[in-house]
Amino acid sequence: MRNTNQQTTTRTLADLYRALDRQNAVTVTYLAPGDTEPTVRTIEIADIRTTKNGGIVIVAMCRLRGEERQFHLSGIKAYTVHRIAYVLDRPAPTKYVRPAPAPVDNAEALFFYELARDKDDADYAPRTLIQSDADLAA
Repeated sequence: MRNTNQQTTTRTLADLYRALDRQNAVTVTYLAPGDTEPTVRTIEIADIRTTKNGGIVIVAMCRLRGEERQFHLSGIKAYTVHRIAYVLDRPAPTKYVRPAPAPVDNAEALFFYELARDKDDADYAPRTLIQSDADLAA
């Protein structure tokens, strides 16, 4: 078991990236923000991301819960990389479905369309805009 306080963040990330590349399970001792007692989880790393404020997040399937979870690198106190291969199936990402076009000839229908869109806005993934998106032009 490697203690993260006894090595650099670069070394920890290198080990976790290697486990991701080889698809080896990792057991982590994790202290969630606000918790006082650490938990031990065996995870299958799916992705390593950075947050907007510069933090590092490990997206992984948790063998205890059987669900996808996120673990902040700063919360990992110790880890062990195993030779055990992945056994959990990661759910397929949900695909963004573009809603039907807004009605333009009926003010009341447009009002209810916008109201429904605002209500369901949390269900849609953010869309990355690129310069060639001509359908967004005014």
